[in-house]
Amino acid sequence: MVKAHRVSRRTMLGQAAAGLGAAVLTTHAQGDPPATKATGRLRQSVSKWCYDSFMSFDDLCRHAARIGYQAIDLIGPDHWPTVRKYGLICSMAPGAGSIPRGFNRPEHHQELVAQMRRNIDLTADAGFSHVICFPGERKGQPDEEGIRHCVEGLKQVVGHAEERKVNICMEYLNSKVDHKDYQFDHMAFGVAIAKQIGSPRFGILYDIYHAQIMEGDIIRTIRDHHEYILHYHTGGNPGRNEIDETQELYYPAIMRAIADTGFKGFVGQEFVPKGDPLKAMERAFEICTV
Repeated sequence: MVKAHRVSRRTMLGQAAAGLGAAVLTTHAQGDPPATKATGRLRQSVSKWCYDSFMSFDDLCRHAARIGYQAIDLIGPDHWPTVRKYGLICSMAPGAGSIPRGFNRPEHHQELVAQMRRNIDLTADAGFSHVICFPGERKGQPDEEGIRHCVEGLKQVVGHAEERKVNICMEYLNSKVDHKDYQFDHMAFGVAIAKQIGSPRFGILYDIYHAQIMEGDIIRTIRDHHEYILHYHTGGNPGRNEIDETQELYYPAIMRAIADTGFKGFVGQEFVPKGDPLKAMERAFEICTV
C-alpha cells in the first residue's frame, strides 16, 4: 500500500489550480477496522495530498467516509466522481493561481480572473462551494501594494462568486519554513483584503500550522477575525505531522474556539502522518470532534 514517493503540497496545488487531476489507483486495504462516526459541532475533511504516498484515492475516500469525515480537501474535477461514490463532497476545489504566482501582480489578473470564473462555474455546477486562491510571492513588493493589487484583481470575479454561491478562499501560509517569500504570511494581510473586498463570498483559509509558525496566538486570532475565515486547515508543529500530544499546538482547545464562533464550514485535516496513516486519520477526527 505504501508508495516510495510523496507528492509535495506545492506540486499538488499547482496541478489543482490548473484543473489537472491524477489517475485514481485501485488498491484496497484488507480488514477495515470499525467505523468511528463520532458526532460534534464541526464538519471535517481530509486533504488528499497528505495520503498520496500511503494509499490510493479510492481507499482514502473509503476510509474517510468510514471514520466520519464528510469531505476531501484540495481536489479537482477528475477526483469528484470518486468522492461522490463514497457519499463525500469536495470541500476545497481549484480556484486560480499558485503559491508563487497569484493576484498580487496586475499582469496576472486577466489570466487568473478567467481561470477563476471557469473554476467557480465547475465548482458550482458540481454542487460544491469553496475554491482556493493565493496572492503569490512578494519579490520585493510592499504589502500595501500587494493588498491593493489583490483587491483589484479579486473584485473582478467576486461578483460572479456571489451569483454562483461559491466562496473564494485565500490561504495563509508561512514564509519562514515552507514557502519562502509568500506574501500572505500574517493575518493582517488577509484581513485587509477581505475588508476591502467586502463580500461574504471572499475570505481566508486559515491554516493553523502556518499561522503558528509565523505569529502564534491562534485562539485569540480566531476569536478576533472569525468573520473573515471561511475554511481551516490543521497540522502539527513542528513538522506538519500528527496533531496529537507530540507537538506544541493543543487542538482540542483550538477546535472548541472555532466551534464557539458558530463556524459552519470545514476544518480540513492537512498533516502528513509519520506512523500508521489510518490511525492518524482516526485520531485526528477524534481530537477535532468537539
